Amino acid sequence: MIPTRPKLYRPRAGSGFGEVKLLVMRILSVVGARPQFVKLAPIAQAMKGEAEHLIVHTGQHYDAMMSDVFFQDLGIPEPDFNLGVGSGKHGQQTGAMLGGLETIFEDVRPDYVLVYGDTNSTLAAALAAVKLHVPLAHLEAGLRSFNRRMPEEHNRVLTDHAADLLLAPTEVAMAHLEHEGLAERSVLVGDVMTDVLFSTRAAVEARKEELPGGVSKGGYYICTIHRPDNTDDPERLGQIVESLARLDRPVILLAHPRLVALAGKHGIHLESGSIRPASPLAYPQLVNAVMNSAGVITDSGGLQKEAFLLRVPCTTIRPETEWVETVRLGWNVLVSEDLATLTAVVQRPMPEPTVATPYGEGRAAEQVVRAILG
Repeated sequence: MIPTRPKLYRPRAGSGFGEVKLLVMRILSVVGARPQFVKLAPIAQAMKGEAEHLIVHTGQHYDAMMSDVFFQDLGIPEPDFNLGVGSGKHGQQTGAMLGGLETIFEDVRPDYVLVYGDTNSTLAAALAAVKLHVPLAHLEAGLRSFNRRMPEEHNRVLTDHAADLLLAPTEVAMAHLEHEGLAERSVLVGDVMTDVLFSTRAAVEARKEELPGGVSKGGYYICTIHRPDNTDDPERLGQIVESLARLDRPVILLAHPRLVALAGKHGIHLESGSIRPASPLAYPQLVNAVMNSAGVITDSGGLQKEAFLLRVPCTTIRPETEWVETVRLGWNVLVSEDLATLTAVVQRPMPEPTVATPYGEGRAAEQVVRAILG
């Protein structure tokens, strides 16, 4: 059964002995990478007036775009704690976070630890919570790629099996959890990224944001490539770049520094043919760029789903996807083994229109808070 937490009572500061004050539950969110902060935004908003909500930033990823403007754009409160662990090998990084989080959990004594997605920060917080017997809730529970080469797959599976409350974004995720014997701890809440995307789309439409690189609406593609399976092998990365270079419209390649470094190491020129390398965009600008594009090419999990929600065709350079609904509805096509087909797949006709809402109506954060507070 999903645990129901008792109301939290603590002595009121400065009060006499035995005097108590009824307080709301204390929820501690742990995040460490940019996508997790985006997911945090609607949760932080929904927590206002409902719970005492504290935020830990592990510092797993350093991102120059994590500036005051980024937080203001999404309405994210400044983190209450920042471990600043930085990058490193998986074990080294997870271990450093585990020690820091254990100390914070002991000091804060949260009623629930809330973790997001599938990063090393997610797993470290899950382990710390379990060892200290703190109830653990996992947002985006039940997602599966079934690709055990991905560190994210291990992180999400281990976290799901450790968690007390599994907050699933889709019916497919719920089915995965049931298959693994976790149905009694699972709640279908919808996808919080839908909440973020819809509110951000409305904001950028009102502001009439400019498009990147002087391109015109519908006259370009947006591309992100970052997974090791696509970037570490010089031959495979070269094939991807060659296919992108042959496309019929400019390809705005939002190149992460790691991709730029690896391409340089491999002797691959990213600025080739149709490709126009550019720096990664802040989230509102990314949404604006995607919604006005002719299509998305990516190996990112989140961007596949965002393209679908914006009804923009997506081509995913992976053999599988966690967001199977995008493929079933015809808005996402996977390309992996035969990269020679990539150009043709990207330039395919528009998919059939759909009104399906497999990721909810944009009110998932409210469902999350309701599920946690019981």
